[in-house]
Amino acid sequence: MPEKGVEFVKIDSLKPHLKNVNLTVKIIDVGEPRQVTSRKDRSVHTVAETLVGDETGCVVLSLWDDQINAFDKGDVIQIENGFTSLFRGSLRLNIGKRGNAQKVERKLEKVNTENNLSKIVYESSWNRTRIPFRRRRRY
Repeated sequence: MPEKGVEFVKIDSLKPHLKNVNLTVKIIDVGEPRQVTSRKDRSVHTVAETLVGDETGCVVLSLWDDQINAFDKGDVIQIENGFTSLFRGSLRLNIGKRGNAQKVERKLEKVNTENNLSKIVYESSWNRTRIPFRRRRRY
C-alpha cells in the first residue's frame, strides 16, 4: 500500500539520474543472471537484467543477488526509493541498498512494450571525445 505523501510515478516520466523513484510495475521478462566483480572490494555478485513495465512504457530493472530469486515473470512489484542510472548509454532502473521492492496483489493487465525507455541511447560525458589538457604558457 502506498504511504501518505509518497508520490508514485509512471515509467514514461523516468529520465537519467533520478532519485527516490516510487512506482508499480509488472515483470515482463527476466534475463539470464551473470557474475560481476565489484570494483570497490573485489567481491563477486550476481546481476540479472529484467524488463518491467506499466501502461505507459517499459524499462530495464537491474536485480542483484537475492532479489533475482524473489521475483518471477508476471509478478507485479512496487518499488520504493529506487533510482535511475545510465549503463552503456541506456536508462536503467535500480532498487539499490536504500530502496525496497515487494510483490503486490494488484493487476496490471496492459503493459506498453512499444515505449522501451532503455532502447534510447543517451549521450554521457564518457562517450564524448575529450579535449586534451594544455598548460598555459607563463611569461
